[in-house]
Amino acid sequence: MKKFYFLITLAIVFSGLNANGQKPIYISEDSVLVGNSLHPGLTITIPEVDFNKTLKNWIKEQENGTKSKVVTDNGEMSIFGAIRKDISPNPINIYSILQNEDTLQYLMVSIELKKDQYVEPASGDIQMTAARNFLKDFAKNQYIDFIKDEVAEQEKILRELNNELNGLQKNESKTKKGAQSSKNVIRDEQEKLIVRNNELNQISTEIINQNNLLISMDAGPGREAKAAQIKELDKRKSKLQREIQSADNKISKSKSKIDQADRALPRNDVDQQRMNERIGEQEAVVRRYMDKLNTVRNY
Repeated sequence: MKKFYFLITLAIVFSGLNANGQKPIYISEDSVLVGNSLHPGLTITIPEVDFNKTLKNWIKEQENGTKSKVVTDNGEMSIFGAIRKDISPNPINIYSILQNEDTLQYLMVSIELKKDQYVEPASGDIQMTAARNFLKDFAKNQYIDFIKDEVAEQEKILRELNNELNGLQKNESKTKKGAQSSKNVIRDEQEKLIVRNNELNQISTEIINQNNLLISMDAGPGREAKAAQIKELDKRKSKLQREIQSADNKISKSKSKIDQADRALPRNDVDQQRMNERIGEQEAVVRRYMDKLNTVRNY
């Protein structure tokens, strides 16, 4: 493969203000050493993108529309018979290298229209402009895809925060409903207690009275019937006592749940306030990345 190197002679910058974190895309007309001779070429910078992904996409871009394949030798690429109708109606040869500089990729390209005739100012503004646009569009699309991934990542964080807020709101609603349900239980059980306590007092008095009668009765069927009556009253009394104890337990548990809700709701409110602040901050982050994306789209 022919060896080629690049010397910057003229730079054109595609960028907007850097307020939102986007980096400029630089394109320059270069001198390219192919073999032992200098030939015209172009270099373009692609900010922030992943090297391996960009390399894969660049090879795919060159091979698009042709059966020719890119040949790579020590990082230097060449393709013969590439189809770029925007640059030339005839197949062209492309020599290129993608150089990785951490957060910046340098794509260096020399385009051979036919033997020993390269895209350069002398070949005409139309072809040079087409070549610049070809590289600019590729670089821009790589950068846009990278920023889209950034936007998606930040939007995912925002969704997770909103999900957390939604969880807090659901817990708040559940806690309030639980507290109200407990209040209803207390009200209902207290009403039942009034009735059962009154009934219990009546039965207790009746048992005393019936026992006094039983003492004065002679043995016989009448005494046995009275004893059976008192036994049924005792059963009813025991049942009422159990029901009263159960009601007391329900009231006690309901009061405990209300106390827990009274403690949990203020904490939940504080957590929601903090979560809303985090969501507001993350929404601002997403807007900055969207502004960055829109700025690069306008390069």
